[in-house]
Amino acid sequence: MAYDGKPFHGFAVNQGVRTVGGELAQALVRCLRQPVEVTCAGRTDTGVHAWGQVVSFDAPDDTELSRLVTALNRMLGPVIVMRDAAAAPEGFNARFHASSRTYRYTVLNRPVPDPFLAPTSWHCPRPLDVEAMNTAAEAILGEHNFSSFCRRQRTAGGAEKSRVRIVSRAGWDTVEEDVLRFEIEASSFCHQMVRSITGALVDIGAGRRSAAAMASILAAEDRSAVPNLAPPHGLCLWSVSYP
Repeated sequence: MAYDGKPFHGFAVNQGVRTVGGELAQALVRCLRQPVEVTCAGRTDTGVHAWGQVVSFDAPDDTELSRLVTALNRMLGPVIVMRDAAAAPEGFNARFHASSRTYRYTVLNRPVPDPFLAPTSWHCPRPLDVEAMNTAAEAILGEHNFSSFCRRQRTAGGAEKSRVRIVSRAGWDTVEEDVLRFEIEASSFCHQMVRSITGALVDIGAGRRSAAAMASILAAEDRSAVPNLAPPHGLCLWSVSYP
């Protein structure tokens, strides 16, 4: 699935507010004429976009998937689009069977904003040192406690959720003149992790902190160590991998 996250309060179904999962579930009920529970690979937050979101749900055995895709896109497009659909093995779960997720964050790095890039990028007018940001990003590779970059969350039983994650890839590229892209892949992400990491790296690129500070921020395991949270509209769930 791909979607523009701006009109939605995240993916997860939430009564009383408009969400991607809520709109999708309602459309599937109309198409399949049965109750539908949708599971997504990554619960994107309010305003966050997706290009490669994966969802799973039960459907009757005789469902014609090509017709289902066409019907859903007529009802939900262009803001929500089903790019493809396929029958999955029995018991497949889009969230729990995923081996990694990849997010992309786009930064427009020039003095003058661009009205056409504004909905999907963070405008940073101050020049950014890409080399320094890439050096700093090396500090988060591997398995770490990302408490400095994540909001605390608790299970239904009240226990605090682990903020240990494995980051396999993280780095910046210059996509075109003045357009920078940060791409990060991990086993999974905790709440606001990518936006917090991006905010810290942009601070480093702007010269407000040194590249060496990233390791210290990570080691602090203190959420207050990252005051600059990147805005949600520059973030996109790009792809999800499965074994």
